[in-house]
Amino acid sequence: MHARLSMPDGQPTTKNHWLSLPLTNDLGYMDQMITRFPAQLLEALEIGERADIIGHDHAIHHVFVAGMGGSGIGANFVQSIVSQECTVPITVGKDYTVPTFVNEHTLVILSSYSGNTEEVLFVFDHVIKTNCKIVCVASGGKLHQLALEHNLDFIKLPTGWSSPRACLGYSFVQQLFILNKLNLIQETFSDKIKKAVDSLTANRNEIQSNAQDIANRIHNKIPIIYSSTQFEPAAIRLRQQLNENSKMLCWHHAIPEMNHNELVGWKFNEEDMSVILFRSALDSKRNDLRLDISTEIIRPLCHDLLVIQGVGGSKVEQLLYFVHLGDWISWYTAQLRRVDAIEIDAIIKLKTALAKN
Repeated sequence: MHARLSMPDGQPTTKNHWLSLPLTNDLGYMDQMITRFPAQLLEALEIGERADIIGHDHAIHHVFVAGMGGSGIGANFVQSIVSQECTVPITVGKDYTVPTFVNEHTLVILSSYSGNTEEVLFVFDHVIKTNCKIVCVASGGKLHQLALEHNLDFIKLPTGWSSPRACLGYSFVQQLFILNKLNLIQETFSDKIKKAVDSLTANRNEIQSNAQDIANRIHNKIPIIYSSTQFEPAAIRLRQQLNENSKMLCWHHAIPEMNHNELVGWKFNEEDMSVILFRSALDSKRNDLRLDISTEIIRPLCHDLLVIQGVGGSKVEQLLYFVHLGDWISWYTAQLRRVDAIEIDAIIKLKTALAKN
């Protein structure tokens, strides 16, 4: 039995002059990996276009995506991007458990950059018994071996990236292509991603300059990140990047839900907190008004309130702008806090302890 593999095979065909870092060599520095994000998106498109995904014998009624951390966040972006297009519900799983609805009418996407994520492998053991449609996305590891053993569709990601959280572009783009190749969405996302790449490239210096300014304002505070629901994946991403790269605690919330609970918490002056607010011309008029009013309430009570306006004509473009800017914010914040953006000692300690049990 041989797995149906989709492999990266060489350099991207793009001729953008800034693609200076090699794709195949180890990228051991977080700033190098962040710099490579636009190039990664283009390479991810090429991998996805070549991917050979075999149709399923049963109609697909729902999608379940299992992934954790840097691999799991991609599914949150896919949920938001296709929310107005995909005709079946998409559920994101970030645990050991599998929804009871998973059956022969379910598409299950297993996403793990390393291919060795414990929770994803637990999910595999369950869903392989359900006759669902399974597609695995990884750079190798145990998930690759299982795909070979069970003759499953497998999209192989490039190796050499030392931090899976830096591989967001690889994971979410492949998930979009999987949905497209199984006729659940159209391939309108490719052009939007290419436009985003052009924008990120053209505005590279400005993005990094803005990120430095924001890092200077938040590095010794507790960041709180707010957005509308449709841009919540970007807020989650920034929170996670500040956690891992900058070694700092922070939180996020989404409007309108935030208006029904957390807003009441803004009662007294909170001088140790800085608020980052993602704004977009694509937000609904009611949410736009809610963001305006929330800003008026919060601004006098926090140390600083920063508004980041989305750049681009589509949700895809604006989400990727928020991601790239946020990644640079986390990098510069790490420098100001004098911490190693790559280091994840706490996670390693946790995994080592889990392995003993």
